[in-house]
Amino acid sequence: MSEVLGSIWWLAVTLGLLITFHEFGHFWVARRLGVRVLRFSVGIGYPLWKRTSADGVEYVVAAFPLGGYVKMLDEREGDVDPQMADQAFNRKPVASRIAIVAAGPLFNLVAAVFAFWLMFLVGIPESRPLIGSTNGLAAEAGIETGDVITAVDGSDTRTWSHAILELVTHALDRDRITLSVEDANGIPSEHTLDLSGLDDDFSEEKTLEAIGLEPWRLVVPAVVGEVTDGSPAELAGIRNGDRIVSIAGEDVDSWTWIGHLVQTHGAADQALAVTVERNGRAMDLQLKPMKQKSGWFSSRLILGVTNADISDEQRAMLDRAAIVLRLGPLESLPAAVGETWRLTGTTLGLLWRMVTGTASVKNLSGPISIAQFANSSAMAGFSQFLFFLGAISLSLGILNLLPIPVLDGGHLVYYLIELVKGSPVSEQAQVTGQYFGLIALAGLMSLAIINDILRLVG
Repeated sequence: MSEVLGSIWWLAVTLGLLITFHEFGHFWVARRLGVRVLRFSVGIGYPLWKRTSADGVEYVVAAFPLGGYVKMLDEREGDVDPQMADQAFNRKPVASRIAIVAAGPLFNLVAAVFAFWLMFLVGIPESRPLIGSTNGLAAEAGIETGDVITAVDGSDTRTWSHAILELVTHALDRDRITLSVEDANGIPSEHTLDLSGLDDDFSEEKTLEAIGLEPWRLVVPAVVGEVTDGSPAELAGIRNGDRIVSIAGEDVDSWTWIGHLVQTHGAADQALAVTVERNGRAMDLQLKPMKQKSGWFSSRLILGVTNADISDEQRAMLDRAAIVLRLGPLESLPAAVGETWRLTGTTLGLLWRMVTGTASVKNLSGPISIAQFANSSAMAGFSQFLFFLGAISLSLGILNLLPIPVLDGGHLVYYLIELVKGSPVSEQAQVTGQYFGLIALAGLMSLAIINDILRLVG
């Protein structure tokens, strides 16, 4: 499966699952509170499958998977049999209506906790926040190459993802923070970083660069350790010990760069220019990459070579950097709740900063970025996909709670006003709110899609 098709597929799987679970929240709570449900639709658009249950609920699977809805009995949407009037949504007390509307985002929250719980149970291959080099603020603070970040201003940072999230938050606020580290001998120390001097045009995506921190990465020389029998490399004449110098005219700096260049410039059964160095002499070769299944539903181009052994020093650093976060069933639950809480705070903080202007609206992502992330996380492994699933579920829940009419949060605002004033918000006010809500939502979606396009072309 190509990257484009893979992205479309995993976008449909991700949003289809999460939106269905969201709508099931509305459905389940509505039924428990005595509201008659007329239709539960998985997807929107043309119905591909229908079934009506004995209790009169029409279950539908529709053609377009990126949506769904629950239709309830409501006197505002048509005539209602007087005998069923007590089952109409609009007849229920305001507290019941609040519970039904809030159930969707709440179920997204539950889905996020479950995804993170399963993620910790399966185990997450991660990188410890091991520093490869320092400059600027970090170097001035006394942080050195080989140090591991253990906490940012008191918040534990077991992985680079945790460390980066904490650093981004503090960098946006221009805080003065304490960075706790351990050196190669396990000796702890604390260092103060004053982030108030960061440039006004500071980019959240370049937080580490702005602070002067470079994560440690294993740089493996592009030296061939073994050539697979019958592979494109063997057929082209590549031998053990050859150093790959360039691919398609682009220099190869390390082993990891080989895969990128092959995927970028190569095509199955089409000649690819490869230059190797053997005994100090450059040799120009032509080889045809072949496809190999990779991940769940994808394939990639390969040459059929493996790298030579890394040095003992590199292996020691790799062992120090690589970790697998794996917890038992009971330990995973508080860890999942903690991860949900941490991401909720980060997401709300970022949204607030975008509103106040302290963070760029370029951080807003649309369906294209989500599709790309869905595909890359699925290809990275089950645990990575679970993290993505949990994060998106949480984002959907938070998005739906925004006080924008047409979203769950907008309806909740109406019901809270009703609680205060003792009577429902007028139909005219609701229609006007819906109109402006649609405009606001369309504006947000347009901005997100523009950001996606700019990321693609930039």
